[in-house]
Amino acid sequence: MLVIFSQFADWLVYQLLGLSPEQRLGEALHFFVEDTSKIFALLVVMIYVLALLRASLNVERVRDYLAGKHRTTGYLLGSAFGAVTPFCSCSSIPAFLGFTSAGIPLGITMAFLLTSPLINEVAVLLLLSILGWKFTLIYIAVGMLVGICAGALLDAIHAERWLQAFAAKALERGQQQDFQAGEAEVLSWQARHQFAKQETRDIFARVWKWVLIGVGLGAALHGFVPDGWVVAHLGQGQWWSVPLAVLLGVPLYSNVTGIVPVMESLLQHGLPIGTTLAFCMATVAASFPEFVLLKQVMQWRLLAAVLLILLTAFTLMGWLFNLIGPLL
Repeated sequence: MLVIFSQFADWLVYQLLGLSPEQRLGEALHFFVEDTSKIFALLVVMIYVLALLRASLNVERVRDYLAGKHRTTGYLLGSAFGAVTPFCSCSSIPAFLGFTSAGIPLGITMAFLLTSPLINEVAVLLLLSILGWKFTLIYIAVGMLVGICAGALLDAIHAERWLQAFAAKALERGQQQDFQAGEAEVLSWQARHQFAKQETRDIFARVWKWVLIGVGLGAALHGFVPDGWVVAHLGQGQWWSVPLAVLLGVPLYSNVTGIVPVMESLLQHGLPIGTTLAFCMATVAASFPEFVLLKQVMQWRLLAAVLLILLTAFTLMGWLFNLIGPLL
């Protein structure tokens, strides 16, 4: 089925517009048209199907459920819930306050919030369609592991003492209350259909511009960056290339939807899998805009601790996957 999108791009770029695949502009535009049409089709069809399955997910029940769990179980569940809940930096503040108000330990909350921007159903669909199931499983496993480890470490150092005063008070009040998970609401088919339609509209409206930006950047890399340039500068396996890629990603910002086409283009240009993952995850989860928002609920020391944990985790992950990449 995916060959249809390649054929459409061939017709539009090479036949209708008359560009040549030997031209850099033709190659870049073909990449843009093929990936954009493929991604938009998947968004419309697959997000609707996945939204039907998630129609009964209630964030309040998620909070209540996590509030009563053992820490170790909580980190895993928090990360897992983050992976299936489409939160991003724009919703990080209300999500953070909601979880602290429910009395959920800071580490579990952070496991949720750090995993959520890294993994969602859109990212999984794009990774499967563009990069295959092996890379998709690696990305999911690494994203969840980062959230779990960061959450456990923040609890170990009692990082809740570095919350802003109002957030610390909300956490204290929440921990003094008893939260009970309510009964799961059983929705009718019509209600689920309406939920899925609205979810598809909302997600599409939120991510379409990131798709265009991400695919556009990927197309520029694919068509205009000379072959071998990326490999020559970051792809020779030097130890410093991974931390450099992480630092380059921090000033940038991208939704995970927009970064996937960039991943594809970087890998096609020969950048090692670990360096690619490190750069893209830093762009999504450790960017300056994300931390500017989180400053509203965290003191500088907590922000610095979270940033240091993420940068260290992404660097170690990059080194590890550069080592095992040839075996994948």
